[in-house]
Amino acid sequence: MLPSRPQDIVADIALCLAFYTRLPVSVSGERNFADAQWAAPVTGVAVGLIGGLVFFVADLFGLPATIAAALAIASTLTVTGALHEDGLSDTADGFGGGETRERKLEIMRDSRIGTFGAAALIFSILLRWSALAALATPWLVFCALIAAHAASRAMMPVFLRAVAPARTDGLAANAGAIPDVAVYLAGAIAAVLLLLTLGFTATVLSAVALGLLFFVMRRLCERQIGGQTGDVLGAVEQLSEIAVLLIACAIFT
Repeated sequence: MLPSRPQDIVADIALCLAFYTRLPVSVSGERNFADAQWAAPVTGVAVGLIGGLVFFVADLFGLPATIAAALAIASTLTVTGALHEDGLSDTADGFGGGETRERKLEIMRDSRIGTFGAAALIFSILLRWSALAALATPWLVFCALIAAHAASRAMMPVFLRAVAPARTDGLAANAGAIPDVAVYLAGAIAAVLLLLTLGFTATVLSAVALGLLFFVMRRLCERQIGGQTGDVLGAVEQLSEIAVLLIACAIFT
């Protein structure tokens, strides 16, 4: 259920920050992971702000946009512990390298990275870096990073709620049932942040792109492994983040 007290709101945000980032936050045991997922986009705001601040400081010191963009991406990787990048690479390796459902799931649990995973990581970082470098100005980068990280993290509770787990154990299986109201609130927070940072056109285009991405990824993971896993959620976050950044780049450059 949604938080009913101010301390519950703080506890939910802290829980999401503790799980999705490496930021040093203390977590209360009164709230659970499923109920707290309305706050996933708030975590994205924190990550986006850090990336935007790094870009701003790099620009302040006279560094070119290409280097500032690389430093901003590196900072977001650091603050999240590359959690979602790991999910993307594992998903790419499993879907691309396994012949059976069981073998795909086995590959996805292997800590080693293969060709498909390496290629997915390269393109993910390259596309995000290119978009930030093209946006160039610190204010646009701030707005784009906040919008992209918030919207991409709102996609995760949506996917958790809509797609059954592929395993009986693991993060996705143990997350619990995400309440509908938490999904709606996460989506509403992301939509408001998109409107405030990128404007109406980008919000509409992002909603369309993320909706298409949701249906494609849902169909793909159900056919490949019979549902979603924590790695698939990471892949969804990465693809969603890229989609919003590219839309921002297309509109503002």
